[in-house]
Amino acid sequence: MRRNHSSTPRTGRVLGSLLLVAAAGAFALGAAPTAPEARAAAAGARGAAPVPLDRVVPAPASVTPGGAPYRITRGTAVRVDDSAEVRRVGAYLAGILRPSTGYPLPLTDHGGGIRLHLAKSGLGAEGYRLHSGPDGVTLTADTPAGLFHGVQTLRQLLPAAVEKKTVSRQSWRIAGGTIEDRPRYAYRGAMLDVSRHFFGVDQVKRYIDELALYKVNELHLHLSDDQGWRIAVDSWPRLAAYGGATEVGGGKGGYYTKAQYRQIVSYAASRYVEVVPEIDMPGHTNAALASYAKLDCDGVAPPRYTGTSVGFSSLCVSKDVTYTFVDDVVRELAALTPGRYLHIGGDEAHSTSHADYVTFMDRVQPVVAKYGKTVIGWHQLTGAHPAKGALAQYWGLDGTGAAEKDQVARAARNGTGLILSPADRVYLDMKYTKDTKLGLTWAGLVEVRRSYDWDPGAYLPGAPASAVRGVEAPLWSETLKTSADIEYMAFPRLPGAAELGWSPAATHDWDTYKVRLAAQAPRWDALGIRYYKSPQVPWPAS
Repeated sequence: MRRNHSSTPRTGRVLGSLLLVAAAGAFALGAAPTAPEARAAAAGARGAAPVPLDRVVPAPASVTPGGAPYRITRGTAVRVDDSAEVRRVGAYLAGILRPSTGYPLPLTDHGGGIRLHLAKSGLGAEGYRLHSGPDGVTLTADTPAGLFHGVQTLRQLLPAAVEKKTVSRQSWRIAGGTIEDRPRYAYRGAMLDVSRHFFGVDQVKRYIDELALYKVNELHLHLSDDQGWRIAVDSWPRLAAYGGATEVGGGKGGYYTKAQYRQIVSYAASRYVEVVPEIDMPGHTNAALASYAKLDCDGVAPPRYTGTSVGFSSLCVSKDVTYTFVDDVVRELAALTPGRYLHIGGDEAHSTSHADYVTFMDRVQPVVAKYGKTVIGWHQLTGAHPAKGALAQYWGLDGTGAAEKDQVARAARNGTGLILSPADRVYLDMKYTKDTKLGLTWAGLVEVRRSYDWDPGAYLPGAPASAVRGVEAPLWSETLKTSADIEYMAFPRLPGAAELGWSPAATHDWDTYKVRLAAQAPRWDALGIRYYKSPQVPWPAS
C-alpha cells in the first residue's frame, strides 16, 4: 500500500532519509544516481519481498525456506573453483548480472558473495544445491552442468529486471534457505524444424538461450525434409546448394556450412545443451531426391517442393547407392556432432512399403552405430527392429489407436527407450485456440493447461515407466518464419514441457504451476520474448 508522504511519521522520514543516503553511497563508485534512481534504491532497500524459493520453473525437488536473504551489492564477487569449466559458468553468471546491476562482480578464488563449488552432493550429474543466507549464496554440484542449472534457478530468484541489458537501480535480494534439486529425466528436449522454414545461426542461438533458462538439455534439429536440406555434406554437395535453396512458400531457404553447424554445437555446449541432428528417412526426402536423381527408383529428379503435404517421397530402398548416400551423410554429420545421438526420422514413410521400411531400417541403424552414435527414430521405428539401445520418439495422440500404442509399448518392454512427444500435448506448433494466427490444428487445439497436465511416466498404456527416458517439445515450422513466431508458439508452453522433464511427479499440480508460470511473464518481457497471454494463466497486471 502506498502512503501519503505528509502523513509519514517523523521516524519514517528519518529512516527514509538514511536509506536515501545509503543508496547514494552504494552508487558512489558509478555514475551519480538520479532522483528517481535514488528513490527506487531506497524502496528496494525497504524491501519488496524477494522471490520465494519455490516460485521457480521447473519446480525444484526440495525447498527449505528460512533465514535472512542475501543482497548482491557493488562489493559482491563471484567465487569459483580453480577449474576452467567452473570459471566459464561463473563468467556466464557475471555476464547476466553485470548489465542490469551495474556492479563489477569480479571472478575470484576467495571471498566473494556468490560461490560456485564442485563437491560430492549426492544429486547426480545435473543436480545442484543452492544455499542462501545473509553472508552469501553457495551453489554446489557434482559437475559444471549442475552448477549451470543452479545458475538458472539463481536467475529466477532475482527480480525480472536482472535480464535487462541496462542498469536497474533496485535491491537485488535472494531469499534465504536451501534448494536441493535434480532432474526426473536425463533427456529434456526441444525440437526446432529448420527445414520447412530456415532459421539462421543467431536465431538458433537465441532459442538455445531460452531453452537453457528452463534446464532443457537437448536441442533436436530437424535438418532435412521435403522442403529443404539444411546441412552441408562435402561428398554430396548439391544436397545443400540445390536442395537447401528453398522453403515452404518458395522463400530462399538456406543451409548451415560445416563451420556454422559447429558454431551452433559449440554454443549449445556452452549452455550444457546437446545437439541431436536429424536426417529424416526414408520418407520426407524430396529435397534429397531433387538434388540427386539416382536416389529415386526411376532415376528422375522431382521438382523442389514448397508445399506442406507429407508422405509422398521415399529413398529407393533397393538401390545400393542409397546406402552409400546414407553412410556418407551419417559419417560426415557424426564427425561434426560430439553428442551421443543421431536421429534418423522414419515417420510418415507412406510411399515405402512395410517390407522395404523394415529392410531400410535394418541396414541404416548399424551405420549410425558404426560412427559411434545412438539411434533415435520416430516411434514408427518400433514397427521394424529397433537396434539395441535405440530410442523411439512417440508423437501419437491421446486418441491414437490401441494397436499402434501396443506396438510402441511392446518395444519399450523389450528394452527400447522412449522419448515422449505426444502431438496433442507438446507439439508447440499446434494452435492454442481456433483464433491463433500461427500454427496448425491436425492434432487439435493445445492450450497451456493441456500441454502441461499429463504425466510422462504413466502416459503410454503398457509401457513401463522405467522405459521413459524423457520428454521433448517439437516445434514444426510450416507457419513460422521469425524468432518472434518461434517464441509466440513456444511460450508459455515450453516451460511446462521442461517442468515435466525436470521436476518430480509429486510437484505436478496445475493450480500451483499456473501461478509460478504467470510470475515468469516480467522476465520474458525483460528478455524481449513475445508470448501468448493465455486466459488460463493469472498473468500479472501490466
